Amino acid sequence: MPAEGRATVFYPPPLSPQFCFSTSTVKEFLRLSRSTIDDTITQNLNALNAPAKAGFSPSSTSQRNVYPPRHILPFDACQDFTSNVLFPSWQNRADVLNYCASVATSHDPDDPDTLIRLAETEAHREKVVDERLDPYSGRWFPREPRTEILAGIVRNERRVEEIIRERTWRIVGERCGGLEPLGGQDWREAFEKWREGRVVGNKSPAPPPPLTA
Repeated sequence: MPAEGRATVFYPPPLSPQFCFSTSTVKEFLRLSRSTIDDTITQNLNALNAPAKAGFSPSSTSQRNVYPPRHILPFDACQDFTSNVLFPSWQNRADVLNYCASVATSHDPDDPDTLIRLAETEAHREKVVDERLDPYSGRWFPREPRTEILAGIVRNERRVEEIIRERTWRIVGERCGGLEPLGGQDWREAFEKWREGRVVGNKSPAPPPPLTA
């Protein structure tokens, strides 16, 4: 759901193994986040023109205006957008995929299909196969554990993220007059700088130096 006051930043439900194994829910969250931010990045950047003097408000991206494609946006508006909307959205999606990746590699004693797989495996072992009569009768593909299914989905979604972020960051550079001031030409570099700054910003401020005479 969008955070209060920031209608364009989607946050996932509380992370849990149940959330990850409901793969349709995971995919729907990723779809909503991408469609709101990255798939409409040009419109979102166009909307930065209106509040440029008053400062960026994430809700302003709901107002889509059309500007010449070569129009360079104010740096402060671009910086506020990347720091307050774009990178937080990327981080939320990364958190989901990282958490679900850890679930996919963990022991899953509650898999409801465990007994079904055991029964199917035993039935296959007892099956009499004559490949001379039917060359395909010996083929058997066991049911995948849900952890393996989840791992495959996470791998695919991570590849999608790479493609989406490359495109988004390129468009940001075109509209904002360059990428170096926003953290770097490569989205990975810029994203990591933002994450490091966020961690530093959450720390308690250092005490002021003692006064000297």
